[in-house]
Amino acid sequence: MKKNKNNLDERQEQTLLQIEHNGCWLAFWGLLAAIIIQIILGFDFRKLAGEWIVFMLLALYIAVGCMKQGIWDRRLKPDMSSNITVSLITALVTGMLGFVYTVRRFPDKILGSIASGIVYAIIGFVVCFAALQFSAQLFKKRQSKLEKEPSENEEE
Repeated sequence: MKKNKNNLDERQEQTLLQIEHNGCWLAFWGLLAAIIIQIILGFDFRKLAGEWIVFMLLALYIAVGCMKQGIWDRRLKPDMSSNITVSLITALVTGMLGFVYTVRRFPDKILGSIASGIVYAIIGFVVCFAALQFSAQLFKKRQSKLEKEPSENEEE
């Protein structure tokens, strides 16, 4: 089997990895911002399908890749308080988006739009919290398994 030749030294390799890392997160947050802006502007969800598919594939790839390697986050821990905090932020954003989306469709139904925003927020919180709790359990199980495996650097 032919081995790929790497023309980069260690410093260049680290620099390239940092550039790729920043590019990945720029694409992730850029796609999310584009989707949110298009929702606020009242675009039809069918017109967002391409961005949504790429965003979800990127999110899934990052989540699965991190889970496989036993990595959760640089700053947050996979615990109840972090999951509640992130879920509350998600609820706030989805509630506001739900309100804006509904008020644009039915401008004369402000109370209905507020109720819609609250329902979006509740659903956003529940779905995000459940997903984070489930992911945290999978992460802890995976991390435990990785800790039990012998390291590649250990001699037998």
